[in-house]
Amino acid sequence: MKYNIALLPGDGIGPEVVDATVKVLKALEKKTDIEFNFKTYMIGDAEKKRSGTALPQATIDGVKEADACLFACVGETAKETILPLRQKFNLYANLRPAKAYPGVSALKPETDLMIVRENTEDLYKMIGDRQPRSAFNVRVITYEASERIVRYAFEYAKANGKTKVTSVHKANVLDYTDGLYLEASRAVAKEYPEIQYQELIVDAAGMLLVMKPELFQVVVTTNMFGDILSDVTAGLVGGLGMAPSGNVGDNMCIFEPVHGSAPDIAGKGIANPAACMLSAAMMLDWLKEEKAASMIEEAVVKVLKEGKVKTPDLGGKNKTTEFADAVVKAL
Repeated sequence: MKYNIALLPGDGIGPEVVDATVKVLKALEKKTDIEFNFKTYMIGDAEKKRSGTALPQATIDGVKEADACLFACVGETAKETILPLRQKFNLYANLRPAKAYPGVSALKPETDLMIVRENTEDLYKMIGDRQPRSAFNVRVITYEASERIVRYAFEYAKANGKTKVTSVHKANVLDYTDGLYLEASRAVAKEYPEIQYQELIVDAAGMLLVMKPELFQVVVTTNMFGDILSDVTAGLVGGLGMAPSGNVGDNMCIFEPVHGSAPDIAGKGIANPAACMLSAAMMLDWLKEEKAASMIEEAVVKVLKEGKVKTPDLGGKNKTTEFADAVVKAL
C-alpha cells in the first residue's frame, strides 16, 4: 500500500525530529509492503517571517491532498497554524495517550490511559473582545460536537479492549455549557452498556489522575479541560518529550509530538525524536496499518529499555541521529 504523507517540520527542533522519524519510516518500507511518498510543506514562525503568513495556502492544500500528515512543532504561531488546521479540516478528536515507557523516569510508571479531547470548539473558537481594563472569551459547546467526541471515546474503548470511560466536566459551575455536554455524554453512554461509565468534575479528575492514574482507562472531555489534563498526565510519565498525539476526523488526520520547538537546543542535534516516532506509529494505526504501528512502537521501546542510546533529556549523551539509527536497527 502506498501513502502520501504531508510533512510539516515547522520551527526549532521540528526538522530534526521529523528527519529522524522519516529515517525510521523509510526503514519500515523495507520490512513491509508499505510505501511512503513524503512531501514537505512550510509552516510556523520562520515561514511567517519569510512570507508574511505562518500557514500558506500551499500547506493547507498539501495537508488536504495527503493520506495523513505528520506535524512537528512551531514557536509563537500555534494560534495561526495548528488551531486553524484542526478547525478547517474538522479534526474533532485530539488523542493524547499517557503511557510510561521503560528507561524513562516516570512519577507514576503504572500510568496507561488515553485522553480523548474535543478539538474544535470551547474557548478555542477564539471569540471574544479586549478593552483596556476588561476582556472576555466566549465558551462555545454544542450538543453535536459533544455527542461526537463521547461516541469516539466509547468506540475507541470498544476497539482497544477498554472497559471504562470517564467523562470530565464542570457542570456544577458551568451549568449551561457543561450541562449540555453532560446531556450528550449520558445519552451516548446508554448505547454502550458493556462499558463502565463514570463522571468526574474536572477538579477531582485532576487530583485523581495524579494520585491514582491506574483508575483511568479512557478519559473524554471538552477542549480546554483536555488540553490541561493531558499535560498533567504527560508529567506522570516523563514529560512532554515522550508524548505523542493525534488530531483526527472522519477522513483526515494530523499527528504531532506534543513538545514545543525548543529553540534553546535547536540545531544542536540532541533533540529526543521518540515522541515524533510514536506519533508516526499512531498515524499508521489510524491508517489501519496496525502491524507496522506496533513495529515502530516496539522498536522505540526496545531502544529505551536497553538504555544504551539516550538523548540528553533521558540522561544520555547521544545525538538525535544516533537514536534514529538505533531504532532502525531495532526494527
